[in-house]
Amino acid sequence: MVVLTEISEVTSAHNYKYDVFISFRGIDTRNNFTDHLYNTLKNANIRTFLDNPAINTGDELGPELVSAIESSRASIIVLSRNYASSTWCLDELVLILDQRGTTKHIVIPIFYHVVPSDVRKIQNSFGDAMAKHKQNMEAETNLEKKSQRAHKIMKWEKALADIADLKGLDVDNSTPETKLINEIVKEINSRLELHKRSKIPKIIGSESAIRQITLFLKDGSSHAAQVLTIWGMAGIGKTHLADYIFKLHYHDFERSCFLKDIERCPPNGMLKLQKHLLRDLHYRLWMDINDTDMGTCQIEESLPRERTLIVLDGINKFEQLDVLLGTSNLHPESRIIITSKSDSLTEKCALFQTKLRPLMHKKLLLESLNLNESLELFSWHAFRLEEPNDEDKKESKKVAIYCRGHPLTLEVLGRSLYNGDRTLEDIIDSLGKELNPDIQKVLKICVDSLTYEKDKELFKHIACFFVYEDRNFTEDIMKACDICKSSGVKILINKCLLKVISCNMLYMHKLFQDMGRDLVRQESPKKPWKRSLLWQHEECLDVLKNKKVHTVRNSVGPNKTGDSCKSPNPQRQTI
Repeated sequence: MVVLTEISEVTSAHNYKYDVFISFRGIDTRNNFTDHLYNTLKNANIRTFLDNPAINTGDELGPELVSAIESSRASIIVLSRNYASSTWCLDELVLILDQRGTTKHIVIPIFYHVVPSDVRKIQNSFGDAMAKHKQNMEAETNLEKKSQRAHKIMKWEKALADIADLKGLDVDNSTPETKLINEIVKEINSRLELHKRSKIPKIIGSESAIRQITLFLKDGSSHAAQVLTIWGMAGIGKTHLADYIFKLHYHDFERSCFLKDIERCPPNGMLKLQKHLLRDLHYRLWMDINDTDMGTCQIEESLPRERTLIVLDGINKFEQLDVLLGTSNLHPESRIIITSKSDSLTEKCALFQTKLRPLMHKKLLLESLNLNESLELFSWHAFRLEEPNDEDKKESKKVAIYCRGHPLTLEVLGRSLYNGDRTLEDIIDSLGKELNPDIQKVLKICVDSLTYEKDKELFKHIACFFVYEDRNFTEDIMKACDICKSSGVKILINKCLLKVISCNMLYMHKLFQDMGRDLVRQESPKKPWKRSLLWQHEECLDVLKNKKVHTVRNSVGPNKTGDSCKSPNPQRQTI
């Protein structure tokens, strides 16, 4: 299990230092167009490298410029009248196009008061500049240097021809420069997908999940698209983990999209999610999609074309996958990551039923944190320290033990302490007595996702009486009470509300157990005799002693914690 906290910033998957490198001829544009372009990029929070005139010394391209180009995601090349007269500019151009050929380096040429054909055919000012370079080469008396310069000139000429064939922008007197510069900035934002850039979280917890998912993304042994389902109980960190992986690796794919909290999307909101997906897939007519059937068709057409990383977070119905993925082939190098509380939904979707092309499915179950990791996470959120001070360590450990490795609970309780909403003593006193509303809201989503009332009743009964009891024993009693159908326990397990541990015992996370009991308690907070279930000795005795008359469902299972009232007859009885 991986827990994430937002404290460190990411530049990109490859640790790029700059978003954009500007290659330009200083005497032509440094004090006008390039200066305006640089400041507009900077004001748009686009990290841009602009060389200092002081570093332009010597015959060879300086190491600072080489490093800047190699550590940039994109280059803007301002091809002006005197661009080709500079050997530095030409060397930059060659290196930039080399980067484009070996990485996903984006290149945008700007034809600043020159025409692309002059660049391509090396004529007019470009022809004059190259003739001057050749003249200097011929005047060289050192044969080795002469040969090197001749080789360079060939590379320069090829680079000029290649850059002229790329799609770029023409700057002339027909359009205001400010408008063109805004278009360039918009293009950079779109092509670099800078809207996805944000702080990358720090990991607290086991890194094994990160390693497994990284291997999944980089696995080239299979010629099939691959799907990974990350599953686990609510609040265990599925969304945070998927978010971390997406921010770390989306640059490695041609297209990418992260759709968050799909389970909270209303039925009429799926069209909005489709449009979000199509926009990130660069489908130009995404705004014209009017219904989900049309959206699914366009998604099916778009997905096979390019290597795509898609994260679908919070899937709780396989029909959501049908709407967002359809049934078409995926690009063989695409990767789909799905987060869900169930591991069985993915293979029920139409994409897996059609089997038009090989499709691999892997699953990753997220487990709870260990005690040391829990203490570190709580300490970070509560004190902004990796571990509590000596005076707070004992009480903090009590909180960590109660939370049993549940990241969301540790985070919420820690933040309430840091924000001054509660003291550490208040938190300790409330453990097991009441659930923080923010925690309960997330956990209750799991229970609300149960389709049938009998499954919800079974959840409450197990929470009250049957944790650490034998599965067969529990199922026999529940069936006799007409509370449990044959698949009831399996459904709770699939929803991560329950698990079976050694010796066939049922285990429920303490938070879910507390929530299940709280759901019963809320039926009548002040009058326990009006609740459907009683499990605490004190309340049972109080009801019996005071001869409160109400139809309740008796405590029907022995509880090893000693806080339940046992009954030999597990039927509804009048007390």
